[in-house]
Formats: sequence, C-alpha cells, structure tokens
Amino acid sequence: MRKHIVAGNWKMNNGLIQTESLIAELKQQSKTSDAEVMIAPTFTNLWHAFQSTKQTEIEVIAQNMHFAENGAYTGEISAGMLSSLGIKTVILGHSERRAYFNETDESLAKKVDAALANNMRIIFCFGEELADRKAGNEESVVGDQIKNALFHLDPDAFTHIVLAYEPVWAIGTGETASPEQAQDMHAFIRKTLADKYGAEVADSVSILYGGSVKPNNAKEIFSKPDVDGGLIGGASLKAEDFYAIVNAF
Repeated sequence: MRKHIVAGNWKMNNGLIQTESLIAELKQQSKTSDAEVMIAPTFTNLWHAFQSTKQTEIEVIAQNMHFAENGAYTGEISAGMLSSLGIKTVILGHSERRAYFNETDESLAKKVDAALANNMRIIFCFGEELADRKAGNEESVVGDQIKNALFHLDPDAFTHIVLAYEPVWAIGTGETASPEQAQDMHAFIRKTLADKYGAEVADSVSILYGGSVKPNNAKEIFSKPDVDGGLIGGASLKAEDFYAIVNAF
C-alpha cells in the first residue's frame, strides 16, 4: 500500500531561533492520521533540527544536494554529507531550483543517481508553467521531466522515490489546481510510470501534490485516489496549519 506523506519545505526561511521555536510548536501538535511527517529546514539548521526531532514522528529532510560526492564545488552539499548527519531524504528538482538555479533534467538525473548511491530517498519534483497549461501542453511537459530524469533507472530504484507534482502557476500565488485537475495529472503520472515499468511499480509510488495546499483544501485534494500527500510550502511554517494538513487524511 502506498504511503501517505506530508512534507514541509521551509525554503530559505527561519534562522536557528525560529527553527527551534517552530520545532517546539510542532512537537505540541498531535497526529491523528497515518501520514509520514517531514520537514526540510535550511542546510544551516539541519543538524539542530535532526537532533531536536529524534524522539518524534518528524523526519528532517534536505531541500537540495549536489551530484558530486566531493570536490571544488564551493557552497555545495553532497549526498554523503547529508547522510553523515543522519539525513535520509532529499528534495530534488523543485521548480525554484529549476527556475532560479538553472537545474536541468540532465543535471537532476545525476543528482538522482548520487542520492540513490548513498541509499537516500528522493522527493522528485516537476510541473508545468502557466503558459504550458494554457497551451494544453502540461502532460507533455510533465511526462518529459519524469522521463528525462528518471527513466534510466531500474524498476527497484522506485522503492526510494516519491514524486511531487507542482503546477508552477499554483506555487506561492494563492492559486491552486482544483482537486479534479490534481487527480487528472496524478493519474497521468501514474500511467506514465506504468507504461514504462508496469502497474506494480506505478501503484507503489507515492505521488504528492505541491501547489498552495492549505488546511481548508487539503482534505478534498487528499481524497483523490492518486493523490498520496502534499509537499507544503508556506503553510508548513505554521505548526497548527501544517498539522491540520497532516491530519486531513
């Protein structure tokens, strides 16, 4: 059975004091669903967050990593470095990384390989721009992003991969794909996997929705058969809102 997952991407927010405060608030919340709970603080706070959540249900994950294991890559962080901290999951391919830091399907394929080589789980992100949606090209764009970065993998690699569909036009804009739009795309994604790897693999992969999920819309979005959770941005910075989303299952 596929796992339900709610992952909070804190992006470039919260210094150490704010991180301590938010984690303390998260610890006071109670979980009533079966969803896995993840948070992705900034690199500088990963160790502190990991230590602070050791005895909780919360998994601390990374927002990004480099594809090289080491070398002359000033300012970068490797999968091995993350693993050495106890971090076991990394977000790759977020739309902001693609847009602002010129990440490509080719460079992401190398990051995927590096993460898997270090036995890490990956939340792999992809999604279309507004122009793609208006032109009716959303399925071809999403299909290509998945195929170009992931379809060189063996089927068993997908036991370590979670997919996250992000309609770029619905991130940080207050716009949200309707539950029906989310379901249609998630069903297409699962069919794309099935066409390549078969139904057993496709049915085992969790697919998250990442596009302005809030406490007031999470339950309806999560009720769709191919939506297995959410990659949450702004709402993950408020403990009560984040756990309201976690408990929407």
